[in-house]
Amino acid sequence: MKGGKYQILCVDDDQDILQTLKMVLEKNGYAAVQASSAEEGYRKYQEAQPDFVIVDLMMEQIDSGTNLVTKIKALGNKAPLYMLSSMGDELSQTTNVNKLGLDGVFQKPIDSKTLLATLKAKLK
Repeated sequence: MKGGKYQILCVDDDQDILQTLKMVLEKNGYAAVQASSAEEGYRKYQEAQPDFVIVDLMMEQIDSGTNLVTKIKALGNKAPLYMLSSMGDELSQTTNVNKLGLDGVFQKPIDSKTLLATLKAKLK
């Protein structure tokens, strides 16, 4: 938490998704930290030490989202870590979410009510 607001790191190469997340988060009292690539997300994670992390599964490279999650976990991450995906049920066939240590998956397009309810539940 910084300045009395929970820091939410959002990593996605789609600027529309980042803008939507930022709007929803800031309107509801959270601080959005944004990154548009896995590399930038890793740097921002280290700088911000966020309270909650949302990572897009498929960015510039197919496995960059899963690689970023692995790198963040290796740093000893304690923040809830969620993957953002447009793959639906196919995700469970291609990615082992339990092995990655994810707390959950948000489907694109992200539902703001689901996002806010999850944040409220996880950031007590």
